[in-house]
Amino acid sequence: MITLKILQRRSGPVKNRHPWVFSGALENIPDNLQPGTPVRLVNERDVYMASGYFNSYSQIAVRIWGHDEKEETNREFFVKRIECARETRQKYVESGETDSYRLINGENDFLPGLIVDKYGDCLVLQCHTRGIESWKENIVAALLETMKPGGIYERSDIPSRKIEGLEAQSGLLYGAVPELITIKENGFKFLVDVKHGQKTGFYLDQRDKRRALLKYAKDKTALNCFSYTGGFTVYALAGGAQKVTAVDTSSPALELAKENIRINNLDPDKCEFVCEDVKKYLKNTHDRKFDLIILDPPAFIKDRRKINEGLIGYKNINEAALSLLPEKGVLITCSCSAHLSLQDFRYMLVEAGGKTGRSVRILETYIHGIDHAELAPFLEGEYLKCFITSVL
Repeated sequence: MITLKILQRRSGPVKNRHPWVFSGALENIPDNLQPGTPVRLVNERDVYMASGYFNSYSQIAVRIWGHDEKEETNREFFVKRIECARETRQKYVESGETDSYRLINGENDFLPGLIVDKYGDCLVLQCHTRGIESWKENIVAALLETMKPGGIYERSDIPSRKIEGLEAQSGLLYGAVPELITIKENGFKFLVDVKHGQKTGFYLDQRDKRRALLKYAKDKTALNCFSYTGGFTVYALAGGAQKVTAVDTSSPALELAKENIRINNLDPDKCEFVCEDVKKYLKNTHDRKFDLIILDPPAFIKDRRKINEGLIGYKNINEAALSLLPEKGVLITCSCSAHLSLQDFRYMLVEAGGKTGRSVRILETYIHGIDHAELAPFLEGEYLKCFITSVL
């Protein structure tokens, strides 16, 4: 195993168990190291600090995946990591009402760069980095041993792979994966397209927010913006909403949303589907009022250099939503931009309220769910935030 030395003045993050080591924190990096090579990190006195894999000669050189000097990197290593991750999910998430969740959440489950989502008895895998991709064969073998899935499908087709110099990869890795998988979430059924859908097919990280919606929906006229395949729409109808308008730019997603309403035995006549850009819809909707509005947009800030631009986008849609709500209306507003802090997202909402002359009272605040748990020092992994508010 390669040993790399951490400079004393840059050793704090490693000591505090941050999972990234930047190239500037290393005394030197040998030539010709291959991505995925296991490395042992020591301080300037040659005392062991952590283990990880070499990723690249660019900014993030090493990604840490352990703190046991005696641990070897082999298939058993990955089995151990997956079993530990599974134990938490089975204890706190999986039940007779929920069979789908994030199994591996990258750095936060000590497998940096790896995402694995469980949908029923199928798994969807994403490799985000060069280093973790080099271990894909071992990871698949460990998943088969640990989870015994009916199928494993790869969705390593995310834009961030380009930064690593990786091409998009998508396809079957094991077994059989149907075109649509029926999953259970909080007692509801959803059809998930893991092969062509957004992300890995479904937004598992909104499970607890969708459940919270149930208590606000009764007798409401609701607007679900960026509705995708109808997650929030189903919960709103199940919670007793009189009418739900679902708006999304994807016609296939809306068709799947209709099916999700059908398989949950909800009244389709209570739902209106609009295939249109949400920003345009909100801008042109002046003659309607909604008692409840859900804003769950894609990340408006994908680059820290575009924070201000993204904030304008969030502010515009929140201002538009506030103007369509009556007194005591409910706004559920979300952001999945990692470069936007919870505090800044809240301040955006303050400004949107000031611009529209509305008082916004926060009833509940949500971040990640249990299956998306975050390491305390890994602030870069903090992305999801949601406010459930009452508008006065």
